[in-house]
Amino acid sequence: GEMALDHSAPLDETKKMGTVGAVARDKFGNLAAATSTGGMTNKLPGRVGDSPLVGAGCYANNASVAVSCTGTGEVFIRTLAAYDIAALMEYGGLSLADACERVVMEKLPALGGSGGLIAVDHEGNVALPFNSEGMYRAWGYAGDTPTTGIYRE
Repeated sequence: GEMALDHSAPLDETKKMGTVGAVARDKFGNLAAATSTGGMTNKLPGRVGDSPLVGAGCYANNASVAVSCTGTGEVFIRTLAAYDIAALMEYGGLSLADACERVVMEKLPALGGSGGLIAVDHEGNVALPFNSEGMYRAWGYAGDTPTTGIYRE
């Protein structure tokens, strides 16, 4: 038998689901990134977001940076946001902070995108920019107490 899914139900604001992302640098300098999401509520059937697309919602390269993104998936796809940060660092000579700032605060909003990302570079620098009201995030270094945040502190 077949089953039809009802995509017409209104969005229940009390049951928000979100993206979970992680970036890491190990003691050898290897970088890794992962992104997982439940996707948009009431999305169009067949829609693929940015999370599974390497370069859009997730990217890692030992030479530069590991990035995990969350936000308006279509805009992260159009800009290849995660890869763009690596390219700005590798080819443009930008620091992690400057590359992340340009993508999140300039390029994404220019196309109507909102969201943020977490990133770590090959030197262990961390960036967690977002252009939305808030973004749940945590970061830390081995042996230290992790730091958490939601809104701009």
